[in-house]
Amino acid sequence: METNSVRLKYVKLGYTYLVNHFLSLILVPIMAGITIQILRVGPEEIVSLVKSLQLDSIQLLCSIFLVIFVLTVYFMSKPRPIYLVDYSMFKPPYTFRVPFATFMEHSRLNLKGNQKAVEFQMRILERSGLGEETSLPPAIHYLNPKPTMEAARGEAEMVIFSAVDDLLKKTGVKPRDIDILIVNCSLFSPTPSLSAMVVNKYKLRSNIKSFNLSGMGCSCSPISVDLARDLLQVHPNSYAMVISTEIITPNYYQGNERAMLLPNCLFRMGCAAILLSNKRKEKKRSKYQLLHIVRTHKGADDKAFKCVYQEEDREGNVGISLQKDLMAIAGEALKSNITTMGPLVLPTSEQLLFLFSLIGRKLFNPKWKPYIPDFKQAFEHFCIHAGGRAVIDELQKNLQLSAEHCEASRMTLHRFGNTSSSSLWYELSYIEAKGRMKKGDRVWQIAFGSGFKCNSAVWKCNRTIKAPTDGPWSDCIDRYPVHIPDVVKL
Repeated sequence: METNSVRLKYVKLGYTYLVNHFLSLILVPIMAGITIQILRVGPEEIVSLVKSLQLDSIQLLCSIFLVIFVLTVYFMSKPRPIYLVDYSMFKPPYTFRVPFATFMEHSRLNLKGNQKAVEFQMRILERSGLGEETSLPPAIHYLNPKPTMEAARGEAEMVIFSAVDDLLKKTGVKPRDIDILIVNCSLFSPTPSLSAMVVNKYKLRSNIKSFNLSGMGCSCSPISVDLARDLLQVHPNSYAMVISTEIITPNYYQGNERAMLLPNCLFRMGCAAILLSNKRKEKKRSKYQLLHIVRTHKGADDKAFKCVYQEEDREGNVGISLQKDLMAIAGEALKSNITTMGPLVLPTSEQLLFLFSLIGRKLFNPKWKPYIPDFKQAFEHFCIHAGGRAVIDELQKNLQLSAEHCEASRMTLHRFGNTSSSSLWYELSYIEAKGRMKKGDRVWQIAFGSGFKCNSAVWKCNRTIKAPTDGPWSDCIDRYPVHIPDVVKL
């Protein structure tokens, strides 16, 4: 059996090489033959051939004009390349951390008289994949949480300004150079908006194009990048800043419903600020270039629409309800997303195998196991939204990924928890901190969000990135990866 599996492995490798390099294998001998024939022909014969064409000056000028016109139309219709200059994340102070013992003590005091709810939270925490260093905002640390508007604004200012300050310092870009501002935060949407708060703090220009996206869940970072890309296509020579965060203070559930207690165990503080640009001069120093954005929305289906739902419980407490069929719905959204993504990124060999499998199931036997494309041939790195252990497990299984491919996601969940839309950037930072990001590497960011949505972003690394000495992982990267047991007994 082992010998047969090795043979099959080499057969597939040979097939992959043959299909992916089919054109090269055909064109190289043809081009070599043409080159040899040209070298055999003498200079006098070439001159006589040109004279025999008898092209007058008008025909020559028309031909040159036509070539110039075609090239001009091609380059003007070609989309502008979008570069990710740099990005920064919020790193919570050590005093904000929430060890398991502290979290459970607060749960017992806040859920007096409901021992079953306390035990439920303990079981979730034991299997969550979170570590002892995740953080919650100051208002949640009180024995009776104080989710006031003032406290929520304080958290927003702290996480957003910290990330933006660091980004401006790293890139050397001045606030007045920013042309486009996009802030996404799903649940906290004050007036004035968070984007207006950033404009006020950094005294951004009065003609800045600012957007505030709310209610779009944990997958809103790729949505924000997509919006920035579209705007950069029509506004040349511009900078776009994207800020992705989730404000925990006003959204900490204080009721007894199990479906609403689950987010309390998983969601933690986080924020990411990203600087995008279409300026040619930024190509050399930028870290990545955006290749593709693929967005999938399953909101037309009632079950998908309500699987992550903000509502009031019977006592009037507002919280986020997570339904039991969430993972099944996420799996369907992922299938739709990768069906669109596949033709854009997969090599020809994988696309043909998928096509043959599809034809075989349609024409011969519907019970044939569908072929799952090998996305490892299209990407070197995967950033799977750290929404929870079950999310990462499901994607690892469906995409047939190795433990190393999912390492960044699991370690981000362990160190920072589910930081909502910013989690993808903590994962990307982990890969960089490990010194694994090389020039030409491709990264797939996959995120899920309420609605229900599955959104993907594909980046290509422009230069080999040295392990940074600062950032959210600077003081702990040497300890990672760590072993995460299936159950941590509390």
